[in-house]
Amino acid sequence: MTMDEASDQLLVQRTRGGDVNAFGELVQRYQTSVFSVCYRLLGDSAEAEDLAQEAFLRAFRRLGSFDETRPFGPWIRRVAANLCLNVLQQRRPPPTELDDEVDEVPGDPEEMPELAGDRAELAQRVRAGLLRLPDPYRSVIELRHYHDMSYHEMAAALGIGVGDVRTRLFRARRLMARWLTADD
Repeated sequence: MTMDEASDQLLVQRTRGGDVNAFGELVQRYQTSVFSVCYRLLGDSAEAEDLAQEAFLRAFRRLGSFDETRPFGPWIRRVAANLCLNVLQQRRPPPTELDDEVDEVPGDPEEMPELAGDRAELAQRVRAGLLRLPDPYRSVIELRHYHDMSYHEMAAALGIGVGDVRTRLFRARRLMARWLTADD
């Protein structure tokens, strides 16, 4: 069996047995998605490259504790996301709480005005909005919408309760909606 045909599970086993080429194959398979996680959270490609590399180094060192019955891809992306969140937390002051938030968005969601501009402009506004979000909100958006994690998986990855995940996701979406529909 060639490296291309090997499953992630087999590559993890081979790496544990001392085959560094097997880990190289895992890096090749996941380097784009790991970089993507880092870039979305950090917004800087050079820093994202550095932290993506650090995520793979940490994963290699911790491969002995990896549960190979679980998929490797989500695990390595969680390692990267947690690493980026730690860096963001160290360099930023703690986010301020939003004042007396209401749990409902005013008006009927069906009646919301359509977003203006073409797809490229919208994509730019979404990226800018993501970078404006406080770190806890950005992380739940990233994990839910870009990595399709369930609420329980997100809670485990972030070390918070499912209720907190739901609250952060609701607030993050509401902020993004306000920013994206605001008249500029």
